[in-house]
Amino acid sequence: MRDAWREPSLEHIAALSDDVGIAQHATLDIPNRHEGYCTDDVARAFIVTNVACGFDRRRDEAMRLGRIYLSFLLHAQRPDGRFRNFMSYERTWLDEVGSPDSNGRAMWALGHGMRYAPREAWRKICREMLERAVPRVLDTPFVRARSYAALGLAHAFEALGRDSRAIEAALREIGEDLAARHAACAGPDWDWFEDEMTYDNARIPEALLRIGAVLGDERLAELGLRTFGFYESVVVENETFVPIGSDGWYPRGGRRARFAQQPLEAAAFVDASLAAEALTGNSRYRRLADIGFDWFAGRNTRGSVMAFANGCYDGLEPLAVNHNMGAESSLAYVASALALARPAASDMLRLVR
Repeated sequence: MRDAWREPSLEHIAALSDDVGIAQHATLDIPNRHEGYCTDDVARAFIVTNVACGFDRRRDEAMRLGRIYLSFLLHAQRPDGRFRNFMSYERTWLDEVGSPDSNGRAMWALGHGMRYAPREAWRKICREMLERAVPRVLDTPFVRARSYAALGLAHAFEALGRDSRAIEAALREIGEDLAARHAACAGPDWDWFEDEMTYDNARIPEALLRIGAVLGDERLAELGLRTFGFYESVVVENETFVPIGSDGWYPRGGRRARFAQQPLEAAAFVDASLAAEALTGNSRYRRLADIGFDWFAGRNTRGSVMAFANGCYDGLEPLAVNHNMGAESSLAYVASALALARPAASDMLRLVR
């Protein structure tokens, strides 16, 4: 059944979207307009549509949606390069400056757009927006926000033929910051960057893998592989992906939460696995990507199917599934399916043997 999902439908993503953006939340599979829109989800959606444009059966719909999402991001950016995040259904911005994560994800989407957007005009807009944002990329000390930004900057660096001093400098500083965090925190039984694993954990080693690849820095790439291996040892049990639950996280030396599992964790694990495969050529990482994707198909702690042809449930709880199908969850599933449908090792330089 999993193989039939490799090129998923965009039907639910389109149903959540209107001429402004994509609704954050849903009540079952119906958009919840009370919650409005956010840059976080629009950025994710723009990345998905860029990839979907590479599949003939999805191209027309993906082009239509991608134009809407890029317009939202253009509107969200402030003159100083930063981004707002929350917008009401009435099209009123609800914040002056968005969260660090939302700003990092916006940069991720723009860098991805510079490399993969289907139209030259869109790539030009993405470049202009990213160049306004780059001077602010190190404003935040938060590790995930920096990691999200690095994912976009790595794509942008490739798109420019590895010829941008500002982007190279930002990538190097983020890479060195991640390495310093690891050196300050890691110990014999804790090969990580912080004293607690929380959300979107695989994005941190993925950022190191991609920084190491584009800068030709084997030390950073090896650190990405090493820390991803530690994360794998925590979340893969008997060929089953068991992500850190948001109901308590995983404090160092404590018990890890096993529920309130979120689809974004599976998506991050798939992407990091594919980045490791692309970097090393080791097919073992493709198997890990499949294990992460199988979480959606029901190979998870409860044996519950989480995703269908066009969307995904919001979370896995101890006794039940959260049957709402919001943007973050459904985009996580679609992004993972599309990533696995692309040729292996298609977008990274191989460094580590």
